[in-house]
Amino acid sequence: MMKRVFSGVPALAGLMVLLVSSSAFAAEASGIDTGDTAWILISAALVMLMTPGLAFFYGGMVRSKNVLGTIMHSFIILCIMSVVWVLWGYTLAFGPDIGGFVGGLKWIGLQGVGQEPAPLAPTVPHLAFMMFQGMFAIITPALITGAFAERMKFSALVVFTVLWATIVYSPVCHWVWGGGWIGAKLGALDFAGGTVVHINSAIAAITAAIIVGKRKGYLQEAIMPHNLPMTILGAALLWFGWFGFNAGSALTSGGLASLAFVTTNTAAAAAAMSWALAEWGHRGKPTAFGAVSGAVAGLVAITPAAGFVSPLSAILIGIGAGIFCYLAVNIRPKIGYDDSLDVLGIHGVGGLWGALATGLFASTAVNSGGADGLFFGNPSLFTAQVLASVATILYSGIATIVILKLVDWTVGLRVKEEEEVEGLDLSQHGETGYNL
Repeated sequence: MMKRVFSGVPALAGLMVLLVSSSAFAAEASGIDTGDTAWILISAALVMLMTPGLAFFYGGMVRSKNVLGTIMHSFIILCIMSVVWVLWGYTLAFGPDIGGFVGGLKWIGLQGVGQEPAPLAPTVPHLAFMMFQGMFAIITPALITGAFAERMKFSALVVFTVLWATIVYSPVCHWVWGGGWIGAKLGALDFAGGTVVHINSAIAAITAAIIVGKRKGYLQEAIMPHNLPMTILGAALLWFGWFGFNAGSALTSGGLASLAFVTTNTAAAAAAMSWALAEWGHRGKPTAFGAVSGAVAGLVAITPAAGFVSPLSAILIGIGAGIFCYLAVNIRPKIGYDDSLDVLGIHGVGGLWGALATGLFASTAVNSGGADGLFFGNPSLFTAQVLASVATILYSGIATIVILKLVDWTVGLRVKEEEEVEGLDLSQHGETGYNL
């Protein structure tokens, strides 16, 4: 009996080897690469962390009576967009092209989106690509909330987020990455979201800030950040997550991801230093708040260029971002609009500079799949970057105005004056951030 058992072991082992080999062959035949898949999943998790990081970044900058309400903005958008993206957001962004403007409904409710290779990333499962892109769809409307912090109704935020993601984010995403007119026909470059995420959200943000109106007491009384260590923590989480944001956009785990990783870190560091130096010369002291703001500005600016430029070019892009965004933030009080947390100054100016800088510094020597920019003999790329930026600004601005007017007409945009004085934490959520 024992002899029969042991004599069957080699046959069983051979069968197991055959099954394993067959499975490995099937995976290889399908085109799925496990290294690329692992990198995309990790990158998606890193980008997801950016939204809670943004919540801390914004939360520390508002007054203590609004800290939970501000954090709640980012958290609830994480929840809302996770569902909207699955139901219809993804297919509108990446479904079969309709006139270069929007994706079709082929993948509504993720029908037909499974473990097969993604059409735009054939070495990773379609579900992994969908989820990675979904994290960009989450943080983009969350960025907008910094402009109307401390004064928008929570119900208005919920309705605005659903409408804006559907009418603005998904179409613009399709234009650039989903086979639409900007990426496929115009030939503009946006590695990880200069137009799709930063310019798009910043224009919506300043539009919302103007329509919602200024905070009570703005420019008449001191409105100071209540917890700068919280903001610094948020900036650190954003920097950490940004490696997934930019390097993950290579959609593979090879050399291109490595390039984007290096340029991302380099530009952030250069921008933090240039902002600090500009502030030091202008105000006499470099602040921690300024340094982390500069780092975020650098991260914004390198986003569209991360996989198309060299590390040395990334330094120049970062230096420019720190200086330009510092100037923009300091001009804001003189103009008088109330962009509470400087979304336009950092994401708008930084994103526009990054998009234009891509048209200047992009080089096929570092990425043969890209294009040469103006400084490498190709002025047409710079022209394409300008046109893509202008189109995004116009569409986002006009569509956001319509959405905000609709929300105001239905649920109302702004809290009552006594609720604003009391603070959003109590008036909108019935709780306080600190029980001292």
